[in-house]
Amino acid sequence: MDIAAQMRTIAKAARAASRKLAAAEGSARQQALLNLAELLAGNAAAIGVANKKDLAAAEQRGLDKARLDRLTITEGVLAAMVQGCREVAAMSDPVGEIESMKKRPNGMLVGRMRVPLGVVAMIFESRPNAAVDAAVLCIKSGNARPSCAAAARPSTP
Repeated sequence: MDIAAQMRTIAKAARAASRKLAAAEGSARQQALLNLAELLAGNAAAIGVANKKDLAAAEQRGLDKARLDRLTITEGVLAAMVQGCREVAAMSDPVGEIESMKKRPNGMLVGRMRVPLGVVAMIFESRPNAAVDAAVLCIKSGNARPSCAAAARPSTP
C-alpha cells in the first residue's frame, strides 16, 4: 500500500472514531483517560524495552543527541504522562458546555456551545509523550486523532 492510500485509510478510521467519541458520555471519556493512565503505569517495563529499541534504531540512523533526548522515555517522562492523563480526566467535561448566552431583541437566545471538531491531526517528531498528550486532549474533547505508528518513530536527520 502506498503512503497516500495508507493515509486515506487512517483518515477514514479516524473519522469513524470521531463520531463515536463525539457521542460518548463525558464519564466514558473520563474513564478512558483513567484506563490509559493505568495502562501506561502498568506497562512501564514493556514501554522501556520498546523505547530502548527505538533509541537504538535512531542512533543507528544517525540522529543527533537532542533528538535522542526527545525520544527517550525516562521514568520521569512516563510518570508525567500518567499524571497528565489523570489530571485531564479530573477536569470538567468541555463537550456541550454553553458559554456567553445572549438574548436577542426578538427573544431568541444565542450562545456558543463547545462541540468536538472531529479529527485532529498533528505533526511532531521524536516525542512519544506528545502522542500521549495529543491523544489525551482529543479524548477529553471528544475528538479523534489519527493513529499512525510512523508518527512516533524518529524522523531521518
